[in-house]
Amino acid sequence: MRVAAVIVAAGRGERLGGAVPKQLLDLGGRTVLQRSVDAFISSGLVDEVVVVLPADVLAGASVELDHGGAPITVVAGGARRQDSVARGFEAVSGEAEVVLVHDAARPLVTRDVIARTVAAAGAHGAAVAAIGARDTVKRAETRDGRPVVKVTLPRDEIHLAQTPQGFRREVLAEAIALGASGVEATDEAMLAEMAGRPVCLVEGDVGNMKITTEADLRLARAIVEGEQAGRGVAMPPRTARIGIGYDLHRLVEGRPLILGGVRIPYERGLAGHSDADAVCHAVTDALLGACALGDIGQLFPDTDPSWKDADSLALLQSAVARVGEAGYEVVNIDVVVVTERPKIGPHVAAMRETLGRALGLDDGAISVKAKTNEGVDATGRGEAVAVHAVALVGRR
Repeated sequence: MRVAAVIVAAGRGERLGGAVPKQLLDLGGRTVLQRSVDAFISSGLVDEVVVVLPADVLAGASVELDHGGAPITVVAGGARRQDSVARGFEAVSGEAEVVLVHDAARPLVTRDVIARTVAAAGAHGAAVAAIGARDTVKRAETRDGRPVVKVTLPRDEIHLAQTPQGFRREVLAEAIALGASGVEATDEAMLAEMAGRPVCLVEGDVGNMKITTEADLRLARAIVEGEQAGRGVAMPPRTARIGIGYDLHRLVEGRPLILGGVRIPYERGLAGHSDADAVCHAVTDALLGACALGDIGQLFPDTDPSWKDADSLALLQSAVARVGEAGYEVVNIDVVVVTERPKIGPHVAAMRETLGRALGLDDGAISVKAKTNEGVDATGRGEAVAVHAVALVGRR
């Protein structure tokens, strides 16, 4: 049975937010795209590969994907995913009996998942790698402008689809024809279902993750680095570094209270030369410390009148730029705010969002916790606010 794989990489990865398409980003010394292609070629289960890319990256891709394995054809994608799959299918040889469709953004697919999909597609006509839902699944609806639970779905009936998805040639041809008629679908399996073809589910793999966000990319890189380290593959020295920051300011009358870039209603604020945002100061010191770039007092001394009442978020962004110039990027931040009053909990979400914009991170990579000092020392007596911060940075 001759098997072809169509690897779809025609998107721009806009949710990742970078200038480079996500399929061309580095993942352990190879691009995301190359890892996806290699997974199918090295499996020994695929006789030919068709890669679908944006037209403007085709020239470089042909060199990047050139090696001595199964033949590779590169074609330009279309406006929609289903258009890109259709163009890839057109390039598949007439001898292929089973055609796999795979998202290049799933570069960690295993041989076992590929093998299960090929076997089921050959036997039943269509198959999808999927994992059963592990959490309770809620269907929501909007009431009064907010989401509420409409119904709880039976968890044992819910499966999360992955790729590859496999089809006998004639089944995929029917699905693509339906899509060409104007029907919209999120994947080819859905089109096959709408064409009346049963689609078999095969066991996927939780490690077969899709890289969509920056957090996904960091996780994939950590997985690959862990695998390489376990195989004794040499890793670049000091790929990650950690810094610790600390700041404390007295609470005084006549000053606004600003923490993490958020103005908090309170009768007192923090004393300081700048806006005295102790959260930003502690995070700035943690970042500078991680890269051995000095500290906030050296870079923005309180003896310099130019920093009088300065916006500490701007100082933090300057530190982020220095981290980038040193060849690192911020991975995550953990912050502890120690104060008796006011209560910080209601403002944590706003702090995470504001810090995320300054740091260029999803708020999922930022932790802000509020603690008290149980009445002990100046913070415990409500005379001051103290902040501890830890920053992790990694090589670009």
